[in-house]
Amino acid sequence: MQFEPLKIPDVVLITPKRFGDARGFFMETFKASLFESEVGPFTFVQDNRSFSAETGTVRGLHFQLDPRAQGKLVSCTAGALLDVAVDIRKGSPSYGQYVSAELTADNACQLWVPPGFAHGFCTLTPDTVISYKVTDYYSPEHDRGLLWNDPALGIDWPVEEGKAVLSDKDQKQPPLAELQANFTYKA
Repeated sequence: MQFEPLKIPDVVLITPKRFGDARGFFMETFKASLFESEVGPFTFVQDNRSFSAETGTVRGLHFQLDPRAQGKLVSCTAGALLDVAVDIRKGSPSYGQYVSAELTADNACQLWVPPGFAHGFCTLTPDTVISYKVTDYYSPEHDRGLLWNDPALGIDWPVEEGKAVLSDKDQKQPPLAELQANFTYKA
């Protein structure tokens, strides 16, 4: 596996090695010892999967507050998506900035989104499936969000304004300027 820190180095793009022949291929998608040596000592406690039928479906930007903050190891098992992580750690040199990566069933890349980041994605094809491991259990009372199209974030979403398929919840999230300090940057 290749581990590539992105522009915000706490977010890491992971590319597995494929071993193929006429039958197809094999690849390791997660190895705890390697993940710990390259990213850190995180333990995953829950796996999640979501299906989006339409191209242009946006889910996010979501996060959970401490003490139930979640790190996410995200992959795409069908279709394609643009995965986005926004730094919401007060005092971070990259506060309010984002990084993104295209995850597809074909490229098998994964994105590590650590606690302290809001996470979201936009589907690039119909019938897209996203699968992700998380470091803490879902907690409705700690569940929060950030407005997906806040101009202050400047996210280059691959969907025309007014054409995104959104939940009511995601349309009503606060912009960055109204977000309470939830996480503090630790150098």
